[in-house]
Amino acid sequence: MSATLSGTDSLLLGIETSCDETAAAVVEGGRVIHSNVIASQVDIHARFGGVVPEVASRKHAEVISAVVEQALAEAGLGWKDLAGIGVTHGPGLVGSLLVGVAAAKGYALATGLPLIGVNHVEAHLLANFLRKPEEERSPALDLFPSVCLIVSGGHSDLVLVKGLGSYQVLGATRDDAAGEAMDKAARVLGLGYPGGPAIDRSSQEGDRTAVNFPRPVVPNTLDFSFSGLKTALLREVQSRYGNATKGGAQGIDAPTQEIADLAASFQEAVVDTLTRNLIEAAAQYGARQVMLAGGVAANSRLREKVGQWSQRHGVPACFPPLRLCTDNAAMVGAAGFFGAQRRGWDDLDLDVFSAMPITERTMA
Repeated sequence: MSATLSGTDSLLLGIETSCDETAAAVVEGGRVIHSNVIASQVDIHARFGGVVPEVASRKHAEVISAVVEQALAEAGLGWKDLAGIGVTHGPGLVGSLLVGVAAAKGYALATGLPLIGVNHVEAHLLANFLRKPEEERSPALDLFPSVCLIVSGGHSDLVLVKGLGSYQVLGATRDDAAGEAMDKAARVLGLGYPGGPAIDRSSQEGDRTAVNFPRPVVPNTLDFSFSGLKTALLREVQSRYGNATKGGAQGIDAPTQEIADLAASFQEAVVDTLTRNLIEAAAQYGARQVMLAGGVAANSRLREKVGQWSQRHGVPACFPPLRLCTDNAAMVGAAGFFGAQRRGWDDLDLDVFSAMPITERTMA
């Protein structure tokens, strides 16, 4: 469909079901959040130590209608007030994506509203440009070029942002993403799921210089590789404690302080690696600001180190509010608005994709 949005007062419903969060939001003009509802499945998947795709998709189907209704109610709006519907259609778990896209198509057919598919990675980046109605501005300014580090359980991407919708991938993960590496480290240390927040909490009590873990480098690139770092942690644990576990469960039988030291040292290696590449990219491409996005953008040490560099060098550093770092639908509403402006609406044959780089489905 060729019709596009215009003006700054257009309201979109965003729907997000790419992994294990069922979310819906109402966003105005791609910038202002009027509601942002998230039904988390963390407690369900914690029993398995990670997301079970079949369980996730079934749970999405159970709650998505209620989540959408709550988002509209909290915004104080009805279907007639909306200009369109944005929905994540990649990347992500195919079964989960299908639930959200099917729901969005159903709502579009029932209401006559147009529909647009959203790239989940771009949506994370755009979380930096969102604000609540009472806030004067968002964390990020329209300063381009910018460099954004998008880090989560599935992504460790360095992206040059030439403008909204104009992206160049500067670096990506060669193996484990940063969030995935933290999840695996947390399992080794017996810190629970989700691993990133657990590692961060434990690190608050630890000595980040206790173990000198490697800072992985992929020569002549801005790419990331965390599999070797993960292996280094496993070998350190085995050299200290052998195969000793907590009653046969995952995790080591070790004093709490030693576990905290290992967590802090591992986290420091991950953060140093991420920050190093971000800073190098900013210098190479003359970034006017740097941004963080994705679940790992909530990591307190990463935010601290990037903030310290920002103050020293006078380059603005932008972090989404913690509520917008993990998967949410407000960022989807933003991406849907700007996507519709650039390339118009989608047809009802919209498909889902497990893999989708940020340069797909974002350009005009």
